[in-house]
Parts: sequence; C-alpha cells; structure tokens
Amino acid sequence: MQFTFTIDSIKQTCKQVWEVGKTHKVWAFYGEMGAGKTTFIHNLCEYLDVTSAISSPTYAIINEYESSKAGVIYHMDWYRLKDEEEALQAGVEDCLLSGHFCLIEWPERAADLLPDDCWRLWITLENEQTRRISSL
Repeated sequence: MQFTFTIDSIKQTCKQVWEVGKTHKVWAFYGEMGAGKTTFIHNLCEYLDVTSAISSPTYAIINEYESSKAGVIYHMDWYRLKDEEEALQAGVEDCLLSGHFCLIEWPERAADLLPDDCWRLWITLENEQTRRISSL
C-alpha cells in the first residue's frame, strides 16, 4: 500500500494511514535522515488527540504519550542505539511487549527486537514538499 502526501496534506494522510494500520500495535518507520519520520509521527499523534507535548525522543530514546483515540503510545527513536543490547537496557522490549502502540524511528538499529507482526513503513522524499509512505 502506498500513500503520497505533501506538507499541506499530512493531516489527511495521517488519518488514512491510521485507518489502514491501527490493527498493528508496532509501527516501524524507515527512511533517510530528513525524510520526515518525526514530522509524520508528530502529526499522527496530533490526529490521535495526544494532549501532552510531542517531541522527538532522540536523546530520551522513548517518549510516552496518552491518546484519547489510541490509549498509551510509545514513540521511540533508536538512532542513537549502538546495538540490541543497548536497546534492551533502554527498556524498549517492555514497550514492544506492552500491547500499547509503539511508533519507532530507525528500527534497523535493533531490528531483531521487532515483532513478526510489526507494520513496516518507508518514508521517501519525492521532492522538497512531497513524501511517499509505502508499507508491506
């Protein structure tokens, strides 16, 4: 499945992606630096009515949000992780096994920790204003 969105239509795309993927508890976002992973997740959390501040967990590794539509959401950024052992020490396994929604940036840093039913999404740059989201 593919979705294409521009910066102006990101909120509508978040709604569409949510409707397709909400049965998956773990979402893995792949894409090069600057592709828009954090921006997309931020807008998805806004669509899901997260009321707390939504920020990149680059240094914290894991941010926890509360959503009126989705319950607890864990937003994880694995970019700074060296390996799976460090991911385990950071507590990512507890999040993955919690049954709550997990939105993961840079999942390739600890790919073997991802569950089999993880929904994998690739964000690619089409141009300055347009991104494409593809999933399997």
